[in-house]
Amino acid sequence: MPSPRIAARYAQSLIDLALEQGQLEAVYADMKWLQAVCQQNRDFVNMLRSPIIKADAKQKIVAAITDQNIGSLTTSFNKLVIAKGRESMLPEIAAAFIDAYKQHKGIHTLKLTTAASISEATRNALVEQVKKSAGFQLVELEERIDPDLIGGFVLQLGDKLVDASIAYDLKNIAKQFESNDFIYSIK
Repeated sequence: MPSPRIAARYAQSLIDLALEQGQLEAVYADMKWLQAVCQQNRDFVNMLRSPIIKADAKQKIVAAITDQNIGSLTTSFNKLVIAKGRESMLPEIAAAFIDAYKQHKGIHTLKLTTAASISEATRNALVEQVKKSAGFQLVELEERIDPDLIGGFVLQLGDKLVDASIAYDLKNIAKQFESNDFIYSIK
């Protein structure tokens, strides 16, 4: 069962160790790679979470997959996680590490969901506007395309959300029609 608190503790320990050894950027790149592997390969995650597969077999599988792709510090960390029986949390630890890294560096993630792709000029203008209005130095843009929005966009920065999509507007109009007293009094 995933536990965000435990994942955050392991991630913070890895950040502290990487800072101490001057390898923060290398470990960040390793964890981004590991997170991508976990997101693209469900079988890998299922193997990590399987209670049937023994720890030494998991160790060999993880080593075979990550060999030549991650650094020695991350390899040692993965071995430690597997030795402690926390290999099922490796995807959560990678995500927690990336979040902690961004917090350490002062990088704010702006999540943009649109119905269709937008131009590079629009992306840059949006990021600059958020930097100016929120007072942030570093803003990273994560884009997602969702045709169900019909048009417009959904913008999320931290716990703030701006939903300017046509789908949202249509839902609001539908709610207004449901509670329209005039329509019910005619019946």
